[in-house]
Amino acid sequence: MSSISIEETMPVKLAKALSNPIFPALDSALRSGRHIGAEELDNHAFLMDFQDELEGFYRRYNVELVRAPEGFFYLRPRSTTLISRSVLSELDMMVGKILCYLYLSPERLAHEGIFTQQELYDELLALADENKLLKLVNQRSTGSDLDRQKLQEKVRTSLNRLRRLGMVWFMGNDTAKFRITEAVFRFGADVRSGDDQREAQLRMIRDGEAMPIEQALSLNDEQDDDNGNLDDGSSDSAEDELA
Repeated sequence: MSSISIEETMPVKLAKALSNPIFPALDSALRSGRHIGAEELDNHAFLMDFQDELEGFYRRYNVELVRAPEGFFYLRPRSTTLISRSVLSELDMMVGKILCYLYLSPERLAHEGIFTQQELYDELLALADENKLLKLVNQRSTGSDLDRQKLQEKVRTSLNRLRRLGMVWFMGNDTAKFRITEAVFRFGADVRSGDDQREAQLRMIRDGEAMPIEQALSLNDEQDDDNGNLDDGSSDSAEDELA
């Protein structure tokens, strides 16, 4: 019986990609929904080098490896995907749209791309209907200070979820400050074209349009500790997830 070489069952370049020490952690991050942008130098360069081979690899799991127009990578599941999925909440979606709006704002350049959680919360209240936001937290909301406190806590939770998706980076150990990445354009795909992207994004926010960004991959909230950090010792360069 003649032997079958690995070259006949798997392309050499794909075998090289899968055997690379970078691949296991990167694969886990992509499957959990993380977006890989140019900020993650090694991971992004790896995906650029092996994009064609990995596109075929992930098709076997009924997911698509996507390189967005802004350059970041992520996995987009199909209805028949073999990878578990979940959906971001409406508040998560709204926070994502606010982040995209801030990314397009002149303030991003003025502040070297750094925002605070308080600035995010203030922008959310300024652009969206506060009563509707409070109802997302408590259907019986009366607009009390306690309700507003709960809303602010939920916004922090949403921001941390989006951090795990690779859409923001906390500034070192200071979780009150963050930098927005280009991956937030998952929440602004409808404004990529047009003369005024920021105005289009603002219109979507005010109209309450928080459409789902396709379907979601798994989001393992139990991995967060009380400070909003992952408890597995991993850095922001290889974490969790998406919708």
